[in-house]
Amino acid sequence: MKGFKEYDQYDALGLARLVKQKKITPLELCEEAIKRIEISNPKLNAVIHKMYDSAREIARGPLPRGPFMGVPFLVKDLVSPLEGEPFRSGCKALRNYIADHDSELIMRYKKTGVVVLGKTNTPEFGLMGITEPELFGPTRNPWNLERNPGGSSGGSAAAVAAGMVHIAHGGDGGGSIRIPSAWTGLFGVKPSRGRMPTGPDYGENWQGAAQEHIISRSVRDSAAMLDATMGADNGAPYKISPPEHTYLSEVKKNPGKLKVGFCTRSPVGTPVHKECVNAVKETAFLLKDLGHIVEEKEPEVDGIALARSYFIMYYGEVAADLKYISMLLKRKIRRKDVEAITWTISKLGGLLGASDFVLAKREWSRASRAMAGYFQDYDLYLTPTNAQPPLVIGSQRLSFFERAGQCVINALNAEKLLIKSGYLDRVAYDALSDTPFTQLANLCGLPAMSVPLYWTTDSLPCGVQFVAPFGGEDLLFRLAGQLEKAQPWFERVPPHHVSTML
Repeated sequence: MKGFKEYDQYDALGLARLVKQKKITPLELCEEAIKRIEISNPKLNAVIHKMYDSAREIARGPLPRGPFMGVPFLVKDLVSPLEGEPFRSGCKALRNYIADHDSELIMRYKKTGVVVLGKTNTPEFGLMGITEPELFGPTRNPWNLERNPGGSSGGSAAAVAAGMVHIAHGGDGGGSIRIPSAWTGLFGVKPSRGRMPTGPDYGENWQGAAQEHIISRSVRDSAAMLDATMGADNGAPYKISPPEHTYLSEVKKNPGKLKVGFCTRSPVGTPVHKECVNAVKETAFLLKDLGHIVEEKEPEVDGIALARSYFIMYYGEVAADLKYISMLLKRKIRRKDVEAITWTISKLGGLLGASDFVLAKREWSRASRAMAGYFQDYDLYLTPTNAQPPLVIGSQRLSFFERAGQCVINALNAEKLLIKSGYLDRVAYDALSDTPFTQLANLCGLPAMSVPLYWTTDSLPCGVQFVAPFGGEDLLFRLAGQLEKAQPWFERVPPHHVSTML
């Protein structure tokens, strides 16, 4: 390899093929990726832990002859631990915590032949749709350094968009793969509930709402990685049917004539930016040109009730997380150990009763039944991925007065007043105002993807989301392959791509 131009012209599978053909060594790829991280990361703050020495040792081999043999890779610092490496989840309390084992997914990644170079930035516990943790500071979007790349897999998305690596790990509990993929011009899939391993630490992440996978530039990289890592692990709570064919083979197949329903209305009634609406409308025109039937049709789901149920789960999970961390660290967790909003959320979670939690889960079931009915008439559901173009950094931070008020509430243990006042609902809807479309797939356990088909007049990416029936990843990959061929995005790179700095 002669330099960055050759590195950029291939996707991850293409790089692995060069390695297998002995046209380049894994160590050369490793050094190229390290150079790129060192050049680009000071501006972007995507990689918050570097593993260069161990990466070089692994790259020297021998490596598994997997589909991504020798390909540089980054791991999100959340959910899936790496043995012997920090595992901080964006949280000050875990600043010095070192993981003592690999997750099952990490072990499967390693078997694909990837070389892990470091860990990427994430909001505290992955709670926000932006990546601006107090512990590590904000990650910046390569398309505009004043913008956020989204969250919670924002560090991974920024790293891939900037050309540090071609693929990176992500997790999606409410849109955390799709949201940053949409805001960085990348491709991202959230698999069906139960498709991915969750052991040995979890049975279901976020009550089954969360699934892990990768963020990539090409569709086939995502398909091949899902082929290599999917499937229940030992002790999984349930298994779902495997696909009839590999997802990689599906990418090349014609999806046939599909019937696609679409909607641009926010499910919680909040404004949707005209650029995000235009992204869906232009995609609808493209689908029609490709021979598909496209109709404006919204599922019969109570978006506000579903949003509230999502946040009840969210509050309960955070409360449980802080109790778990307390046991892990063998000490009591204090207010100063976490961000103010996290502390308040944990207290709210502690106040909500078991019946609240059960009723919330029943709302998920109602929505799942409604979506199953919707898919009797439509093959796919199309929406904007997000309701706004990439957000300005700091725009979602609590204002000074909100922050001060929250500190008073925390100090007075007045969280019950928040529930009685309706504050709980207002915060929930406000928090989803920029990203209201993605949670539906999580709570119903459905596969969904964000596809980079639209850029704003300011040259900012706005992805569109497709949701498929349960177990329908094969259909998503067939359509994604067709869209990638019809309107390619691989060559479209941001102004702050590392190639501009080499």
